[in-house]
Amino acid sequence: MSKEINISTAHARILIVDDEEFSLLFLENHLLSQGYVVICASNGQEALSILEKQTVDLVITDLAMPGMNGIQLLHSAKERHPTLPFIVLTAEGSIESAVAAIKEGALDYLEKPIYPQTFGVALRRALEFGRLSGENAHLREHFRERFSFHNIITQAPTMRQVLELAARVAASPKTTISLTGESGVGKEVLARAIHFTAGGLPGNFVAVNCAAIPESLLESELFGHVRGAFTGAERDREGKFSMAKGGTVLLDEIGDMPLSLQAKLLRVLEERTYEKVGANTPLPADFRVIVATHRDLSELTRQGTFREDLFHRINVVPLAIPSLRERSEDIPLLVDFFLDLFRKHQGKTLPGISKKAMDLLASYSWPGNVRELRNVLEYAAIMVSDELIRPEHLRLPAVHTSNGTPEKDTIDFPISISPDEISLDNITAKVLEMALQRCGGNKSQAATLLKVNRKMFYR
Repeated sequence: MSKEINISTAHARILIVDDEEFSLLFLENHLLSQGYVVICASNGQEALSILEKQTVDLVITDLAMPGMNGIQLLHSAKERHPTLPFIVLTAEGSIESAVAAIKEGALDYLEKPIYPQTFGVALRRALEFGRLSGENAHLREHFRERFSFHNIITQAPTMRQVLELAARVAASPKTTISLTGESGVGKEVLARAIHFTAGGLPGNFVAVNCAAIPESLLESELFGHVRGAFTGAERDREGKFSMAKGGTVLLDEIGDMPLSLQAKLLRVLEERTYEKVGANTPLPADFRVIVATHRDLSELTRQGTFREDLFHRINVVPLAIPSLRERSEDIPLLVDFFLDLFRKHQGKTLPGISKKAMDLLASYSWPGNVRELRNVLEYAAIMVSDELIRPEHLRLPAVHTSNGTPEKDTIDFPISISPDEISLDNITAKVLEMALQRCGGNKSQAATLLKVNRKMFYR
């Protein structure tokens, strides 16, 4: 073999397993000359013992060995080290043994004698795969910790009941889950916790906002399309369903999904297959579906804008997340959590919050729920410098007295309009205009204030 196999992952630890001493020494000397750390084993049991005690980046194993062959070693090692890459070598190759090796998780199956170019490509690919698999495993563990149920801050009994049921259904990855609650209560946060918790699927978490994507594009966004499926489809495109393979799809604002697409979603849930736009080949729907909405789907069903059969299909496990005003005992906990987060992000001391400011937060109705609380506290954290957050630092859309306490719990929308101009359209326009003024021109906040989604607000 030549020295073509110099790769960026030099100094990687490679375990060679072969009962033939000449072959073992030959590979050992070659890999040592390339700068790798090499560990040798003459049988499968010895290799497993080494893997229990040491960390390696790649295993190169012979197929035919007495006692435990290469396939059996691969199977046993993968049970404890699922991301460990394997290359299987054999002097007597066959299609059956190659299929068995790949099925058990081998990255490559090479016949002896080994050719330098072929071996070099296999080695580079295996080590790079191992590196990426390790990084992905680390990231997945990071996300699992970040989005676990333990990180959802609550002491309210109603919210605890929701979390207990969510944790229970998380272990059933094929069950469709329906999340309901006002905007900002944390529906996506809970969906991620369900996905990343123990028992969840190992694939990606993919979120789709059905209200934010035009009706003409939503089907392609979800299902993907093939080239030529419609005008402008110049190449094949993977949809969100394909991206979520082995994972979870969150269909947010499911109440805004067009009726024509609701029928196709029902088929996906019933048959566990889907087809790209313009294609006739069914693909497996091997992902969990979680739907979320702030709207009353049962009412939409009565109005005829949401399919009754789809409503019953997605309502297998309904989880109603309470609003923040319904669990006001969580406000101090959330304040502490967010301030600690902003200390890390902003590099400030942030001593805390004054009693008057906390009382003000506790008395506010929070139409935007936890999301609004976070935004209010983030603004306050930016405004202060090594001092307690006081009422004047809180950017709340409520009327205050001079001492910073709420004067009343209502929001005035005075409307002046002449008798000949009175109409529902004109009154609606006035309310929208005042909501925008009250929220400083922020359309999302204005929509939240009026308790409608942004798509409806624009309309």
